[in-house]
Amino acid sequence: MNTVRTTAEEQAGQEHSGETRAGEERAPRVAVVTGAGSGIGRAVAVELLAAGWSVALAGRRPETLEGTAALAPPGSATALPVRADVSRPADVDALFAAVRDHFGRLDLLFNNAGTFGPGGVPVEELPYEAWRHVVDTNLNGAFLCAQAAYRRMKEQDPQGGRIINNGSISAHTPRPHSVAYTATKHALTGLTKSLSLDGRPHNIAVGQIDIGNAATAMTAGMRTGALQADGETAPEPVMDVADVARTVRHMAELPLEANVQFATVMATAMPYVGRG
Repeated sequence: MNTVRTTAEEQAGQEHSGETRAGEERAPRVAVVTGAGSGIGRAVAVELLAAGWSVALAGRRPETLEGTAALAPPGSATALPVRADVSRPADVDALFAAVRDHFGRLDLLFNNAGTFGPGGVPVEELPYEAWRHVVDTNLNGAFLCAQAAYRRMKEQDPQGGRIINNGSISAHTPRPHSVAYTATKHALTGLTKSLSLDGRPHNIAVGQIDIGNAATAMTAGMRTGALQADGETAPEPVMDVADVARTVRHMAELPLEANVQFATVMATAMPYVGRG
């Protein structure tokens, strides 16, 4: 695997180097994965790298991005760790400038960065700062990245690309005391639909994957007990995060003439159908 270590600021000013010369093999498809330092983002990034994609690994902590790059199998495509906070417009602009300057085009954005916020806090006790942090990360960050990706995909030649937003089971059905997370995930569904419609004239396909109980550090507590709608606390089953990564890869590798508009991938026995 070829790993390039950079920050968005360092890459933003470099000269364009991603063109394919006549007679050369076409460069690997290029993806941006946000929240790539852990959990679902890490699993998806490694899956894409192993499948031959070049991947820009975006996240706030360079050391975790380096850890993701190190997990890719030998012979994988290029990993480009880029430190970026998706809630900051300047960071997002620099991230996508780095991708343009290093790879020359963009084929996929997996809009994955997100946070639960403070768990188990009743709505009347939720600090505004906590609400704002969840909205800035989950919704505003997704918009900023989608907007930047849309601009690149519209301008590049050949035109087009794909955006996959990471929704959640909570885009459909809430958990108790999850008002900020649930509100942002419902809003992501509207973002997905609107982007999908607006992308049609420019060969930009947009879909959403709604994930339930993938086994990551964020969901570790569910195995021991999660608050249910009836007030009880009960353990919940989880699924291998690799199953999520394979689903994202399937969505990503469809021709742009086809699109998975919405997909739900969940632990089979988790409380979703009939939750509450």
